[in-house]
Order: sequence, then structure tokens, then C-alpha cells
Amino acid sequence: MTLVVKLGSSIVAADDGELRTDVLDSVCEQVSALERGGERIVMVTSGAIARGMRLMELPVRPRAMDELQAASAVGQGDLFRAYQERLAAQGTKSAQVLLTAADIAARTNYLNARQTLRRLVKWGVVPVINENDTTATDEITFGDNDFLAAQVALLLDARLLVLLTNIDGLHNADPALDAEAELISEVSDFSTLDSLAIGDRTSAFGSGGMRSKVAAAEMASEAGIPAVICNGTRAGTLVAAAGGEAGGTRFAAQEGKESSFKLWLKYAKPTRGRLLVDAGAARVLRESGSSLLPVGVAEVAGSFEAGDAVDVASAGELIGKGISDYSSRELTQVIGMKTGAVRDVLPHAADEVIHRDRFVLL
Repeated sequence: MTLVVKLGSSIVAADDGELRTDVLDSVCEQVSALERGGERIVMVTSGAIARGMRLMELPVRPRAMDELQAASAVGQGDLFRAYQERLAAQGTKSAQVLLTAADIAARTNYLNARQTLRRLVKWGVVPVINENDTTATDEITFGDNDFLAAQVALLLDARLLVLLTNIDGLHNADPALDAEAELISEVSDFSTLDSLAIGDRTSAFGSGGMRSKVAAAEMASEAGIPAVICNGTRAGTLVAAAGGEAGGTRFAAQEGKESSFKLWLKYAKPTRGRLLVDAGAARVLRESGSSLLPVGVAEVAGSFEAGDAVDVASAGELIGKGISDYSSRELTQVIGMKTGAVRDVLPHAADEVIHRDRFVLL
């Protein structure tokens, strides 16, 4: 089993963009100690843009995509070298792995990435993963490395996801604004967090914040993977989290884990369109786990091809998400038709618009 640990920009780099060498020293020492004890570790890191900004002496974080990508390109190698040197000094081998959301969204690429990461882990090599900012686009991006870390945890069926940040965990209020804020040590039901004002405040270089960390923890939890948010600037927190000791905020794994394919579909596969279905189709999708047939489709929105993922909704409410066996062009020709009539229009069409094995409730 594998432990996935994510280091946020707030602990990788200080506000002036310099690497926080004391934190990196501590975390890499803990990773190596865990590896020597038989743990298998995958690291996910932020900070390439922050490091590139410092090396290029940029005064503020760029906003233009090409500037962000260029800053990342400058910082990426330097950042990995910082990990590689520290891990090597402890006798631990490492490998740089760059992923884009497109790698995760395409099922074949997803499986290839999983095989490569599994091989590295089996060899006793620590993958150091970052988003490939230099080739990502506005439309195809993880948005924040908290989500990348959760995706990697799902990809590898990790035993634990640890999100290291610069505060002690999730509080019932923002500890930077409220001196009375209390740490929430355990979360077993995410609905209990609905009343909390979980903020998006992050470091000068980060793109996430506590909200994205809680969302990543929920993603992992639903996949049957417990998660911990804790303070990576404190010595020993990673080892403590790996050992199940108290500290930070621990999120319990949920029961009833979905299959690997359906977890990929739910969290990694972007949707390209939306199908509005009638009340009868909505009922059987929710209650019976049946496939969606053309007769149940009332409206097609968006442009998509067969094999793309689409949202399925009824009466303004999202029901689920599935892989369409029809393109939007084909489906608009046969919506509301029974199978026999569909065959008259599209002789080689599939029986189902979405097969039940390729549909997941949301």
C-alpha cells in the first residue's frame, strides 16, 4: 500500500519565493525514514511557479498563461533537484513525474500513468509529482495540486492521503482572523462542514487554500482512502500522520467504495455536454441502476462525440455522469425514440445512450 503526501506552496516556498529549506529537509528526512521502515511514498508538490518567479526575480505572480508556464519551466527542474538531493542524502532514490489533467482524463493515459507509478514504487523509488504547467491549458488543468494529489491517491488506491500545509488543520473559523478558532480533529461526515465558512485564502504563490484541501480529502474519503490535513512546518507531523497518531484534521474513509473506473469517471473525466431526461428515466437511473435509452432523453445540450462524458439531469437537478455511446449529432436525431425506431434512423447505433456500467450517480 502507498502513502501519498502533498506539499503546498505555503511550505515549499516563503513569501519571497525562496525555498523553505528547513521544511524540505524535515519532510524529506521523514519520507526516507518511512521508506526505510517499509512504507511506499509518492510525493506531490506545488511550488514550481514560485521557484521560477524567484529565479527570474518577478515581483508578483503572473496572470497570463504563457508567463505562468514560463515561470514553471524555469522553476520545475530546480525544485525537483531540491527534493532529489535531500532524498539522496538519506539514501532514497526519486523520480520526477509531470502530469496534466489530460493524462488523467484519457483512460489509456490514466492506466499508463498508474502502471509507471506502480513500477517506480515497486522499485523503491519516490515519485515527485507536479502538474506539467508548461503544457497545461486554461481548459485542461487540475486547478490546484490538492486535487492532483487526490487523483494520484485514487490512481494508486493509496492507504492514506496527507496534505501538508502551514497551519495545523481545519478549524471552525479562520485562525488568522479569529483567535478563538478551534481545530477540528476528526471529520467522519462531510455534511457537518456545510455550516463552516471554509476559506480560499492561500500563500502569495499558492492557488488553493483550505477549501480545496477539504474537497481533496472528501474525494479521497469517498474512494475509501482516509486523509489528513496537518502542519508540514512542524517536525515529525508526516511520520505521526502515517502512524495514525493524533494531530491535524483526520478525515475518515467512507464505506461503499466505487469501482476504479467509476471513480475515474466521477472525478477525472471532464464532461463535454448535458442530457436532460424525463422523469421516468430519472427514476430508473436513481433507483434501479438501469441504462439510459434514447426514449428517455428529452434534450441534448453541448457538442460531444461518442466516448465523451456527459452530465445527466432532470427538472434542473443533476443526477449523474456517464460515457455516451452516441455523439450529440446522432442523439439529436433519435431523442425520445424507442429502440426499433432508432434502428430505422441509425442502423448501427448502440442500444443504450449510456450503459449502466459507464454511469455514476452524483
